[in-house]
Amino acid sequence: MVLLFFLIFAIGIGFGFSELPHGLRLVGGNSRCKGRVELWKNEKWGTVCDDHWKRETADMVCQELQCGPVMEVRAGKLFLPKAQEAQPIWNLKCQGRERTLAECEEDTVDCEDHNEDAGAICEESLDFEDYQLVAGPSRCIGRVEVKYSEKWASVCNAGWTLQHAKVLCQEIGCGRPILTKGSCSKDEQGTGGIWPGQVECQGSELSLKDCSVTPMEKNNCSHKDDTWVYCEERFALRLVNGESSCSGRLEVLHKGSWGSVCNDGWGEKEDQVVCQELNCGKAISKKLRAKKNFGHGKGLIWLDDVHCKGKETSLEQCRHRFWGYHDCTHKEDVSVVCLEK
Repeated sequence: MVLLFFLIFAIGIGFGFSELPHGLRLVGGNSRCKGRVELWKNEKWGTVCDDHWKRETADMVCQELQCGPVMEVRAGKLFLPKAQEAQPIWNLKCQGRERTLAECEEDTVDCEDHNEDAGAICEESLDFEDYQLVAGPSRCIGRVEVKYSEKWASVCNAGWTLQHAKVLCQEIGCGRPILTKGSCSKDEQGTGGIWPGQVECQGSELSLKDCSVTPMEKNNCSHKDDTWVYCEERFALRLVNGESSCSGRLEVLHKGSWGSVCNDGWGEKEDQVVCQELNCGKAISKKLRAKKNFGHGKGLIWLDDVHCKGKETSLEQCRHRFWGYHDCTHKEDVSVVCLEK
């Protein structure tokens, strides 16, 4: 019989249904840190009688739920929906030395109905679980959001600096921060909650989670103050309109946009740097390349007067004019043809 029990238990684990509900929760509030106290006991969720309910006990519940300190001790009947009539009422008396509500002893005092249920309002924990850039034109530009109390919320721009943006840009694999600002248009603004915290970064942290978190001094931010961050894209290049990724018109990525390269001063050394960076074979001669037609670009021309020594591992290391400065038309777009490896 014992063997059969363990066999059933093991099968249950395999199918992911062995775990029963357990623990502690606050129900009926607008977050997990507010509501009527409910405790899992004797394989049932039950409420807690408020006869012995006091601030110290409520504070222990807040800590157990990893919320902030208790702000208010409330009657559970004020939180809707009300507890079901069939739910038991646990009559608990805590001595002050317990670490969890479940350790408190049963008392003989009986609460007659759920009008005497205990409740609590805890301060929300400001720690965030994750963060992201959203609504931007690329993964390196967007509105900053943090996942807080299991929901995504905007971050107020108050106190946000390029030091904070530097940590964020680096962690998501983008280049240096170019700009950080508040939302200027309705299209840039969030629609959900606003995180009531602030991060304090020195700029040397490896993760935004390594920065200290403090409550916002004056939580008067609106979505007009949502933080936007512009990080540089990591340098990238590609060959387009060719038969493979090793041939075509050259385009480079800058500030989230792809643009052409002017052929002023372009030669064999520059060709070879591009082919090597794309992990292709050697570049073919200009004469053979002249027979190929990869069309003209239509957008930006990012680079002009590019000069490489031939030993560079990336076109980014070659000299060129300032980004976007040129005296070319798209008829002068660079094309490169490399052998396949």
